[in-house]
Amino acid sequence: MTPPEPYRALLDAALADPTTGIDRLGALSPGELDAALQALVRERGAAALPLVAALVERGHGEARRIARRIRYRLAQAGLTAPVPGARPVLGRRPPRPLRAWMSGLDGSGSRAAWILFEGAWAGLLLCSVIINDLEGILEAAGGDITKKRLETELRRLRASQKLPWVELPPAQVIARVAHARAIHAARNTSPPAEFARWEPLFGEPAGGPPAGAAPVPAWDPALADRSTRLFDLPELAGWFLDPERVQGDALQLMEARASRLHVSDHIKAEREAAIVSQVVEREITEETRRRWANRLSEMALIFELTDRPEAAALARAAAGQLADAARPATQSQFARGLAWRALEVAAEVAAGRISASDVSRQPRDRER
Repeated sequence: MTPPEPYRALLDAALADPTTGIDRLGALSPGELDAALQALVRERGAAALPLVAALVERGHGEARRIARRIRYRLAQAGLTAPVPGARPVLGRRPPRPLRAWMSGLDGSGSRAAWILFEGAWAGLLLCSVIINDLEGILEAAGGDITKKRLETELRRLRASQKLPWVELPPAQVIARVAHARAIHAARNTSPPAEFARWEPLFGEPAGGPPAGAAPVPAWDPALADRSTRLFDLPELAGWFLDPERVQGDALQLMEARASRLHVSDHIKAEREAAIVSQVVEREITEETRRRWANRLSEMALIFELTDRPEAAALARAAAGQLADAARPATQSQFARGLAWRALEVAAEVAAGRISASDVSRQPRDRER
């Protein structure tokens, strides 16, 4: 449906120059203006947004009320900014990032992020995503939010989440989300449909590692050997290899412990160490080493920002040791800890004391 005549000329002129063209629309009655704008939106979609925004800014009385209603309907349809190439409306700029927050990583490599944007009309938009270093973007949500509601949600978040949250420069969080988008391209998958409305705000998908985490420095062997202390932290409670992949090894461990053969504790310890080594050699591939090193580097940043320098130092040393390709993975105490914990969990599953689904390392959001 096209705008009814004789309004077409008035609307075309107003679209060409929204700043001055709206004065010409004053000749229309409220009913005529409403009908003409609705027809224009149906025909032009987002291209009508600059004119509607100008009416909200400079219109009077009924004209402003009508424009506000139509702008709200456009926003509900996901049209909240001028399309590329459209003329700016009274200096309005596209949404821009203001603040951002990110959680630590759970044992599956998933974490949550919030990015606060300033909207096209100076309102606030909050984008919430869950990203995973294997699968990409798992969930996306968000919408308009007030400053008061934002502060309330931040307090609730800090009080209720199992993993620590830190505020980071928006560019760093956006880079991590962009990296997660690139995973979809590599895997030939797509982000969730809910992410589509936010996608233009994150620029082009980025390859390579996410920006923001400090590069892995030369690592301290003494600290790396003590890095298994990290497993005592509640944030790393879910950090272990996939128990499903070590079920056979766990049965070997259980059989060795249940054996009635009288062997020394030293022999038993050697047998258990050999089982751990075979798990590490099989499961900690080159790609897996890089992934766990990145996770440790990210958690080191989290620990630094939450005033835990000792944990940060241990995490960076463990990351450096894992990233050192010249060092066998079996020499990494942290890698051995990941394997040992997986064996222990798999043994609990085999004994029926815990559910396999509860300890699966498949990406999910319930641990945040």
